[in-house]
Amino acid sequence: MILCIGEVLNRNQLERVRSALDSGQFEDGRSTAGWHARLVKNNEQMQVTDKAGQSIRTEVENALTGHPVFQMAVRPAKMTSILFSRYRDGMTYGNHVDDPVMGRGPGRLRTDISFTLFLDDPDSYDGGELVTDTTAGEQSYKLPAGSVVIYPSSTLHRVEPVTRGQRRVAIGWIQSTIRDPAQREVLFDLDTARRQLFEREGKSTEFDLLTKSLANLQRFWAEI
Repeated sequence: MILCIGEVLNRNQLERVRSALDSGQFEDGRSTAGWHARLVKNNEQMQVTDKAGQSIRTEVENALTGHPVFQMAVRPAKMTSILFSRYRDGMTYGNHVDDPVMGRGPGRLRTDISFTLFLDDPDSYDGGELVTDTTAGEQSYKLPAGSVVIYPSSTLHRVEPVTRGQRRVAIGWIQSTIRDPAQREVLFDLDTARRQLFEREGKSTEFDLLTKSLANLQRFWAEI
């Protein structure tokens, strides 16, 4: 399941994040890429070494994990620290698949879901589309600032060259309590249906049955 979620960050949050990025120090993004991805990766990543950087990283993480639709879609068990990436002056990231395992020691995790949170208005730069290669063909994403796209980390994807302005994004990876993407989609659909039913009719017998089924499916499938 590939899902776009709008307004994860509000305007004030975006201004704080952009301000921190404007004054931040960036390094070659190849330092965090796998050996084969380094061949096609050409971007920059912010060094998060001070309180300002840590503060915006925490703010973005809290906005994501606190968003109900994000929670429903990814059901996170672990999440990597967020990276802030910048593309400008023809920078791009060719076709690649994200590493299946990231981190070391207790922080090590299996990457089930990748996400890209857009931080700049799409009309402020040209190019920079995230392109995923799926069985339905290539899909292109260039979302409004504050919106996020989530997709299985097993997906072949790329970032098109930026030819004007700059494209800044927050990216990260998640190990879900539900490893299988098809099972996550079933849970997402069921959770969406029960919430819509609750909004329309309140707590009812049908709502309780859907809630029971949702909870029991998670018991069957969850890995913790």
